[in-house]
Amino acid sequence: MHPFRMRFSHVEIQHLLRAWVVISLAFAILNSGGFSLTLKFFIAAAISALTVGVGFLLHELMHKYFAQKYGCRAEFRAFDFMLLIAFVMSFFGFIFAAPGGVFIQGNVNAARSGRISAAGPLTNIVLAAIFIGTKLIAGAFYPSHLLLSIAAYGATINAWLAVFNMLPFMGLDGSKVLFWSMKAYVALIVLSLVMMVLTSLGQTPQLPY
Repeated sequence: MHPFRMRFSHVEIQHLLRAWVVISLAFAILNSGGFSLTLKFFIAAAISALTVGVGFLLHELMHKYFAQKYGCRAEFRAFDFMLLIAFVMSFFGFIFAAPGGVFIQGNVNAARSGRISAAGPLTNIVLAAIFIGTKLIAGAFYPSHLLLSIAAYGATINAWLAVFNMLPFMGLDGSKVLFWSMKAYVALIVLSLVMMVLTSLGQTPQLPY
């Protein structure tokens, strides 16, 4: 039996890269106070790519993974207009980010839809836990200001992504998970809120920009 492998089209890879780059740039602009060809801005962009960008990207890829596991066709498509909106809004000090989504075709009932939807926020919960663990380990054994600040920011942004996506509103993952299973919904929203609380504990060093 061959191991399962995710399938990507060339168009999809282009959309994934475009969404990752633009959302990373938007958050870099937001956090550094503007766009500039300086070392400060490139550091901000790199940190955003490793925290916000990875959080969005893996969230969508886990939707895709489980959809394809169920035998469905699933491909990510960037929302170019929403990426433009996020990029422009970043210059004004706030962002509404909806970089894209995974479009699924196939036999998907309520249970499968709920599991596919749950995979995204669960990924952000796991990422938040990893960043929190990194922050604790770095604080105890390798007190690097840069590593501590990146870990703290990564934990915060992924916890926020989990909580936001678990809101029970139409179009968000939470509504599909709730329709499938109340127990699964409660477990995920509680875990998301726990991650959010844990990110607020302790002193958080400022990012280097």
